[in-house]
Amino acid sequence: MSKYAEQILNLIQSSREHLTAEQIYFRLKQSCPKLVLATVYNNLNQLHRQNRIRKISVEGRPERYDRTDRHDHLVCVRCGRLSGLRLPDLTAQLQAQLSEEILSYDLKINCICPDCMTKETENQL
Repeated sequence: MSKYAEQILNLIQSSREHLTAEQIYFRLKQSCPKLVLATVYNNLNQLHRQNRIRKISVEGRPERYDRTDRHDHLVCVRCGRLSGLRLPDLTAQLQAQLSEEILSYDLKINCICPDCMTKETENQL
């Protein structure tokens, strides 16, 4: 594994945020001044292909990257805020309804986050 891939993986695994490639780039650029954004994208794609990180896609938003430990996500439909959520594993229940073997699943629950709900309420007053 390249030194950049290792640093990117460490950053993602230690973060509780769901970082974009640009956020990763700016954080690593401080300690790696020669780093270019294309290198970040190339390493993220490689780490994702190796199943060492998760790629989270939300329509209309930049892709974000996350740890591979089993968890689900809440996605605010207004601002795109992404929050981790731990629900019971549904693999067995889903498998019972399907004829194909489930390798994994990615559950994203759409919601309106508390900040957007507050703004919406304030705008109605």
